[in-house]
Amino acid sequence: MNLPLPPTPFLRRDILGGLGSIAVASMLKAESGWQPPDGLPMIPQRAKRVIWLFMRGGVSHMESFDPKPMLNRYAGKSISETPFADVQDPKKLKNVRVVVVNDANGKQRNVIYPLQTGWKRYGQCGAEISDWFPHIGSCADQIAFIRSMWTTDDNHGAQVQFHSGRHMLEPRVPTLGAWVTYGLGSMTDNLPSFINIGPRFFDVRDGHYLGPAFDAVNLKVDPKNPLTFATPEFQIEKTAQAAQFALVHRLNGLAAEHYPGDKTLAARMKSYQLAFNMQTAVPETMNLDNESEETKRLYGLDEKVTEPFARQLLVARRLAERGVRFIQIQHGDGAAGAWDSHSGLKKNHSVLAQQVDKPVAGLLKDLKQRGLLDDTLVVFATEFGRTPGTQGSDGRDHHPYGFSVWMAGGGVKGGTIHGSTDELGFHAVEHPHYVTDVHATILHLLGLNPHKLEIPGRKRLERDFGRIIQQVLA
Repeated sequence: MNLPLPPTPFLRRDILGGLGSIAVASMLKAESGWQPPDGLPMIPQRAKRVIWLFMRGGVSHMESFDPKPMLNRYAGKSISETPFADVQDPKKLKNVRVVVVNDANGKQRNVIYPLQTGWKRYGQCGAEISDWFPHIGSCADQIAFIRSMWTTDDNHGAQVQFHSGRHMLEPRVPTLGAWVTYGLGSMTDNLPSFINIGPRFFDVRDGHYLGPAFDAVNLKVDPKNPLTFATPEFQIEKTAQAAQFALVHRLNGLAAEHYPGDKTLAARMKSYQLAFNMQTAVPETMNLDNESEETKRLYGLDEKVTEPFARQLLVARRLAERGVRFIQIQHGDGAAGAWDSHSGLKKNHSVLAQQVDKPVAGLLKDLKQRGLLDDTLVVFATEFGRTPGTQGSDGRDHHPYGFSVWMAGGGVKGGTIHGSTDELGFHAVEHPHYVTDVHATILHLLGLNPHKLEIPGRKRLERDFGRIIQQVLA
């Protein structure tokens, strides 16, 4: 009598189903006959890895890293009633939505909204930072603030634009994390090179024409289930599973001896090995039990409001230590993102800032004391800023014409304040930078030349490459 074979977690279909963008992507890449660069820096390398902190929804630059006291002076007046009426010049407002409210007589006018929090200067650099970010302020001398960003999408598809450089309505192209992975590859055999933690909505893919091998692997900060389909469907002893894998690996090795030039087989063997290694490496990385209580307090794991984001950033540091190349952390749930404050900006931003301020500062301080900040680039970004004028009675609308981001770590000149917006925070007026200038700067610090990251048959626009922001380099 023929008895059915016992279930095994090592069937090929189970591996393919469970690894998604890891195994299948690697095989598709290899079977196409196309290979990425050799993974070596093209120019001197200052940073080995990136921790990308993205605040979804649009952080108000005026209530964060570019305070504008002039807003208080002219609060309640229309912009046309101030010395800065020319900021509304139609030639400067090709795509931005001018937000208006009704005065007592029912007449519409664009009304200036005062700052919703105070600010002070921090560090020897004297960076002006709002009172909602005191912990990040304490790290000001390690940070390069870029106050002159601009983009062209005035809706939340700008999240796509910030990550890729292209408007959401244009053909999709690879994101920065995908280009980094394509250019440099992995530093570890146990974890993916590119990881995303946190909500995504508009930009759920990364590789696009590079292929799914360069999509981020989405992790959840949950030691019991950090990666969907990463654990075997059926219970099996680790020793038995290891024996099964060793057998398959040996058989593949014998085949490789007969077909030494078979890139498809090589890619399959590598992806299976990564899958097996991840079953141990991912849960171990997510487990914070061995972290000291002092470290946990540094990030804010002991406080209810900071604990969720603190946990993500402590995991980010552990991923960085273990060789992950690009660690993308996204804060702000919902389709648009929680930072979207069309009303109740003070309540919204004060709470969200409290969630991220201490964990972000904790990450910078922890990386520095471990000697990791020298070759780890930390980026704090958002898709656009918010309007100087009010929306409704207590909010600000989307504003792509001037906003702030910052960088710290590997190769960045700390204590730098670069670029500026006008006195109302409306336009980037000094050293304006389109979003791909940030990409070009990051790639440069990683030792990559974006002009050499070309794919045959895929023509990139000049704006896709961006320009290095030399003023923030150490």
